[in-house]
Amino acid sequence: MISRIKGTSKKVFTRVKSVKLPVALAESYVVALDIGTENVKALIGRVLRNGTIEIVGVGKAHQSITDMQAGAIADIAAVTTNCDTALAEAEDQAGMSGTRVVIGIAGELVKGSTSTIRIHRKDHQKPIDDTEFSKIIRLVQSRAQQQAKQELSTELGGKDVEVRMVNSALVRILIDGYEITNPIGFQGKEVSVQLYTAFAPMIHIGALERVAEMLDLDLLAVAAEPFAVSRAVLGNDDHNKTNAILMDVGGGTTDLAVVSEGGVMGTKMFGIGGRAFSRSIERQLDVTYLQAEAIKLGLTDGRVPKQKIAEVEAALHSTLEVWTNGVQIALEEFTLETLPHRMLLCGGGSSLAMLVDTLQESKWYSDLPFTKKPYIHHIQPNEVSAITDTTDTITDHTFITAMGLLRVGADTLTTNNMSGSGKSIKDKVNKLLKV
Repeated sequence: MISRIKGTSKKVFTRVKSVKLPVALAESYVVALDIGTENVKALIGRVLRNGTIEIVGVGKAHQSITDMQAGAIADIAAVTTNCDTALAEAEDQAGMSGTRVVIGIAGELVKGSTSTIRIHRKDHQKPIDDTEFSKIIRLVQSRAQQQAKQELSTELGGKDVEVRMVNSALVRILIDGYEITNPIGFQGKEVSVQLYTAFAPMIHIGALERVAEMLDLDLLAVAAEPFAVSRAVLGNDDHNKTNAILMDVGGGTTDLAVVSEGGVMGTKMFGIGGRAFSRSIERQLDVTYLQAEAIKLGLTDGRVPKQKIAEVEAALHSTLEVWTNGVQIALEEFTLETLPHRMLLCGGGSSLAMLVDTLQESKWYSDLPFTKKPYIHHIQPNEVSAITDTTDTITDHTFITAMGLLRVGADTLTTNNMSGSGKSIKDKVNKLLKV
């Protein structure tokens, strides 16, 4: 089979002939690309009319050490080739090729937070209409964008950084202190809107757009990966009242999302992931990086000899301590009276047994606003809302982010295709902000 990368005839590997679907039918299929530091994961999902998703193709390709840096693309051509390989595997399994893709974005420079704005209405007896509410939402968006630019400018030593919103989700609406689901038609003096928004630097978004273009795919959306994980957990149920801390430990970064009463309160990322643990073993035990990676994986699956376990654990101790401090600092930035005690983990980096043991057994959480000791649990594929794997290929927590990207794609298709009267207020907000 010839590579799908535009402008090349490079043969990737032999696979069954894929079928290009007619446009009307292809709109029911979504491709998800989780471009991680260690691996690219590709999924092809069939979006059913009831909003559920069936995974029909799964693919995976390993990334070289220089392809990614801190969760962001460092070599566009190499990453595109890896994506092509993963897509080829997924297309072989599905027997068809999708045309619309959602790509995840991670890295320390992706900023996600929930902004609250309160509007005091001059004519409080006038019912709120679509026009007024649209102005309120745009005001929240504008404020959040300025905040994201300021944070990035500070982190980059005063540089002016262009950012673009990648995700938005309505968290809560209150009128005169009463929570409602749809403000249209209500009267009141004060409207309070909480809106989650995620922004990323244009340089990173541009790299992802280039990858999609080179793969000849229509880019449906770019999604902040912790937001995608939250969509995997929450699904398409507007009544979901989940409270949890979601943690995606990848190869280059650790991404967190705090969900309260089914709303994403914010997302944080820091640049320590599975690769940092492998580097520690490489340095302390004086082995190659590939050998260190094998030792790290062997520590979890029992392949490290018993007499060497203590030595390997000692090599990991200092990096694990730094990582745990990163989790604490990230959670301190959430301005919540209490943090959810459920911590749901995913990503290949979270497979490290020492990492899970530290979260379960140490007192790292004692200075944070938890009401009880955190409960640690890996998200399993069968726990992802309204997504089923018809291939029986996905067996653990490492594909959860990619599954969440499929949900973002389905949300985007639904929002784009719904007509006015059928939309919920959340659909209207997403349509308004073109997310």
